[in-house]
Amino acid sequence: MAKKQEIDARHYDVVLSPHITEKSTLLSENDAVVFKVANDATKPQIKEAVEALFDTKVKSVNTIVQKGKTKRWKGRPYKRSDFKKAVVTLAAGQDPIDVTGGI
Repeated sequence: MAKKQEIDARHYDVVLSPHITEKSTLLSENDAVVFKVANDATKPQIKEAVEALFDTKVKSVNTIVQKGKTKRWKGRPYKRSDFKKAVVTLAAGQDPIDVTGGI
């Protein structure tokens, strides 16, 4: 296996948290993990951060910008913030990432 990458503080700024839903749980059967990432993070930055933080090999990264919903509270409308998700597919033969534990 390749030499372990150095964990840098900026890696924690790129990968914010795991995004755990029914659909992301189904994706984990296909060696994919879903993370909430910084809105300005690029695919190469996300790949580098996941490889450094979790000591694994990434095959591909797909990103989605989830637009915030318009909601109402006490009759007044407000808008949830937009956020970016990254679907990270792991290379074949890699151990799955345990997102239930801390980074």
